[in-house]
Amino acid sequence: MNMAAIKTMVDNAQPPQQTAIDLLRGDQVKMEPVDWLWRGWLARSKLHILAGVAGTGKTTIALSLAAAVTSGGRWPDGSRAILGDVVIWSGEDDPADTLAPRLKAMGANMQRIHFVNGVNDGQGHRSFDPAKDIAALAQAIETIRPALLIVDPIVSAVAGDSHKNTETRRALQPLVDMAAKAGVALLGISHFSKGSAGRDPTERVTGSLAFAALARVVMAAAKVEEEQGGGRIFCRTKSNVGADDGGFRYDLAQREVDGHPDIVASCVVWGEAVEGSARVLLADAETSEGEGGSLQAAKEFLETELADGPVSAKQIKIAAEQAGHSFATVRRAKDALGIKPEKGGMKDGWRWALPSKMLKDTEDAQQNGVSTFAENEHLRTPLGQDWEVEL
Repeated sequence: MNMAAIKTMVDNAQPPQQTAIDLLRGDQVKMEPVDWLWRGWLARSKLHILAGVAGTGKTTIALSLAAAVTSGGRWPDGSRAILGDVVIWSGEDDPADTLAPRLKAMGANMQRIHFVNGVNDGQGHRSFDPAKDIAALAQAIETIRPALLIVDPIVSAVAGDSHKNTETRRALQPLVDMAAKAGVALLGISHFSKGSAGRDPTERVTGSLAFAALARVVMAAAKVEEEQGGGRIFCRTKSNVGADDGGFRYDLAQREVDGHPDIVASCVVWGEAVEGSARVLLADAETSEGEGGSLQAAKEFLETELADGPVSAKQIKIAAEQAGHSFATVRRAKDALGIKPEKGGMKDGWRWALPSKMLKDTEDAQQNGVSTFAENEHLRTPLGQDWEVEL
């Protein structure tokens, strides 16, 4: 047997190397505060999701935030933004006729804006694919060191089935790791699933729950009903690094771009701060007449609460908040059902009760062979005497 064969036999006889776990003791952890780009809303090294139904201006909101960063302008809460660069990839809007005009109209420093314009892969120039070009993007990020990276839509970063948690997490992780390494705030734009009004806003983000689970902060945008004052609402629906409620009113306006009198672009006009949970704020904003809307859900809530008789308006309000219904929507549901509040007495407050027709329908739903109050098929008088009832 030659020496090479003997060496091979010896090597094969060696026990395989075991994988060793690297443990870090708690007292050796160097604790650090969250590095906020916009305190409470945008954190460096973290993934954020901004979602909403179509037409709420989600992209324009993201561009407004980009304009604040690149110009050192003001955030919606009035605080001053730290000056920095912004990288933007959009798979839906053209930089030339949409993105750049909006940014310019909102006061962005265009020298600090960087659009992902494609990829040179040695075989020519092609479109950027966020599902497979993250490594190349990471190199560009290292060169520019931006403060904010916008990916629109974030679902494009998932090459597989974006409704499957495992595939979504696996696809998003390189993007999340890149943001963490570069210290950039990553903002992904998404949509709300159709017919999801009234549900927990975080669960309404289109696709797998992994999108919202991986994000440290989830934000939402919605239009407000005209009867509620109109305009729009921007709010937090989830935060793992700070407060998860509150928001701001905003609206969209058309503004002429400086130096380009023939170009008009959409801009965000920020308004006052609003308080409350996202579920309540969005319920106030989104009232749908459809079966899946928050109005229908509020009507069903009232029908259940009032099925056994009148209930005080105060109790209804408490129960509505506990069930996640906006009281403004519940009041609209009250009107839609024809509920007329009545005074319970001199010392009693207002009570709500279903219209008599609805109560009659409820009684008619019982079996005809069963009386309401007595087992022997008789209704009882207040004095306990029986009236014979023809059944």
